[in-house]
Amino acid sequence: MGGADAIVFTGGIGENSPAIRARICESLEWAGLKIDAARNQEMAGRGGMISTDESKLQAYAIPTDEELLIARDTVRVILGKPHPS
Repeated sequence: MGGADAIVFTGGIGENSPAIRARICESLEWAGLKIDAARNQEMAGRGGMISTDESKLQAYAIPTDEELLIARDTVRVILGKPHPS
């Protein structure tokens, strides 16, 4: 792939735990990721960028509705429909 442009935190912990996101991002400073502590706190349960504007590798917190996705996939499997590409 030649590198990455961004990392995304989603799901229960990824969306709602600024402390976990900060710990993970700290270990990625070598890749050019710099977390913005204030943004990271503001994005608890919300979506948006949590890295600094100057960061070479961006980081985002993105909310998802996992239960809805599971329900849709369950209905699709029961009905025998192919997975949308």
